[in-house]
Amino acid sequence: MREVLIISGKGGTGKTSLTAAFAHIARNHVICDLDVDAPDLHILSDPRHRSEDPFMSGNTAVITDACEDCGQCIDLCRFDAIQPHSPHPVIDELKCEGCKLCVAMCPVEAIAFPEKECGNWYISDTRFGPMVHAQLYPGEENSGRLVTLLKQHARKLAEASGKSLILADGPPGIGCPVIASVGGADEALLVAEPSLSAAHDLERAISLCNHFGVHASVCVNKQDLSIEMSRRIEGMVRDSGASYLGGIPFDPAVSDAQIEARTVVESGGPAAEAIESIWNAINQKGA
Repeated sequence: MREVLIISGKGGTGKTSLTAAFAHIARNHVICDLDVDAPDLHILSDPRHRSEDPFMSGNTAVITDACEDCGQCIDLCRFDAIQPHSPHPVIDELKCEGCKLCVAMCPVEAIAFPEKECGNWYISDTRFGPMVHAQLYPGEENSGRLVTLLKQHARKLAEASGKSLILADGPPGIGCPVIASVGGADEALLVAEPSLSAAHDLERAISLCNHFGVHASVCVNKQDLSIEMSRRIEGMVRDSGASYLGGIPFDPAVSDAQIEARTVVESGGPAAEAIESIWNAINQKGA
């Protein structure tokens, strides 16, 4: 089974649009949206949930009715998460860091420490095939752990249904969720745009892939908006040892397709042709 991951050094380069286009072209695959903080692959894939499960991660302190209102926990909490109240103090969940000091020091053991629900994850049927995806609640952490969970279930789903490919839309940047996304991938396609900031972030993303032994390929979206910068990125990619798979021209058909909740390859045009060529190159690398 092969896992192809689409990521980018920065947000807004078009990786989700590209992933959706690949999902339309590819066959015998499972789709996985690993951008759990701000997922949007569902907009183009029209998922219908098979299952929905809570994502439990971390703990938050809760003061129970056994509290005798001694105030010791208020004095101990360095995050000011515990506030005086009647009949007993209350804990501000947004300030609680889950350090468990108040739980350990409470003289009457009146503070519980339940596991926290941070979001939901789903297995869905889409117009492109089965899909594993999730949504963290606003401000919640442990996105890297949720990414790992999604990758595990995507692989189980692919094995159970006889699929030979996992097509994963990764998060932007190079942080914890991206590191979790890269782990176990066979190929990473990095999507850049012809700008100075994108070139800088692309270089860091290539280094991340190299560190984890995942071969990186690169394409430049909206390539013709700056031919000079596109050529500079192409040279940097070749010098880094990554593969350069080509560029995608700026094409109004992309925006027109998005308005209709479709992929550009369903509409056709110069961008669609370039995307199909890039996908063919990825397939040949895996052959």
